[in-house]
Amino acid sequence: MNLEAFILGCGGMMPLPNRHLTSVLLRREGELFLFDCGEGTQVSLRRLNLRWKKISVIFISHTHADHVTGIPGLLMLSSQVDRDEPLYIIGPPKIAEYIEASRRVLDMYINYEIIVQEITSPGIVYKGDGFHVRCFPLSHTKPCYGYTLEEDKRPGEFHPQKAEELNIPMGKLWGKLQKGETVQTPDGREIKPDQVMGPIRQGRKFSFVTDSLALPEISTHVIGSDLFICEGMFAQELAEDAHSKKHMTAEEAAKIAAASSGVKKMALIHYSPRYTEHELKQLLAEARAVFPETVLTKDRAVFPIEYAD
Repeated sequence: MNLEAFILGCGGMMPLPNRHLTSVLLRREGELFLFDCGEGTQVSLRRLNLRWKKISVIFISHTHADHVTGIPGLLMLSSQVDRDEPLYIIGPPKIAEYIEASRRVLDMYINYEIIVQEITSPGIVYKGDGFHVRCFPLSHTKPCYGYTLEEDKRPGEFHPQKAEELNIPMGKLWGKLQKGETVQTPDGREIKPDQVMGPIRQGRKFSFVTDSLALPEISTHVIGSDLFICEGMFAQELAEDAHSKKHMTAEEAAKIAAASSGVKKMALIHYSPRYTEHELKQLLAEARAVFPETVLTKDRAVFPIEYAD
C-alpha cells in the first residue's frame, strides 16, 4: 500500500513566486488527507495532477491566515467536480466559524456535505481503515495542534514453507492464518497464526508540526515517525525573534527529532520569507549538525514513506 507526502506549499507568513504557503497532502492508496491549506494550495494540486475531490479530511493546525486562506477556493472547486463523499474539516476552535463565514460572505455553491469538527482535547480525532490520526497541543499565539497519522500494526510475514511442512491445505486456511485467525485442519489439528507467520510488523507513521515553540513534549508524540515534517522558520541567530513570535528555529526542530527515538527523516517547512532559496542552506546545515537525516521541503516535492520491513 503506497503512502506518500506531497509538499503543496512550504512558505510561512506570505507567499513568494516559488514558495506557496504551508500545505501538505498525504496520499494513502487512493485516499487523500490535507494538512493545512495555505494560499496557493490549488496551484500545486493542479501542477501535481492530484485528484482533489478525493481529499477526505483537511486537518488545520491553527487559524492564522497563512494556514487557512486556501480553504474557500478548495471548497468551491470541489463543487465543480461532482463530489459525492462528505468532506471533513478538523481543527482548533474558530475553524467552524471561519468556514461558515466564508460560505456565507462568498455565497458559495456547495453540493456536498461538509462536516466540521473542532478539537476540544488532545487525542484521536479521526479513524480510517487501518490507521488513525491523533492531535496534540503546540504553543503558539493562537490555539494550535500538531498531528500524527499512524497505521495499525501489520501481521507478520506468511511463510508458505512452514504451512506446507504442517500439511495445511493451500486456500482458505492459508488466508485465515494470514489474517491472524486460528484454524482447524481437515484432520482435526488446531493451527495458530504464529506457527506459520513471522513477528508482528509496525505500520508507518507521519507527523506534522508547525507554528510552535520547541516544546520538549513534542518528541513524545512524534516518536517512530517515518517522516516528521516540522517547521524550521528561522536560523539560530534569530532564535530570540523566533521565540517572541512563538516559532522555532531549524536547529530546535532538529533537537526534537534527535530526542524522538525512531524518527527516520525530518523535513523542514514553513520558512520565513526573509530567506532566499540559497539562504535556506543555512537552516539545513544547522539542523543537520544535530539531526543528520534532515532535508528541506520545497513546493511540489514528493516524499515516499516506505515500510521499515
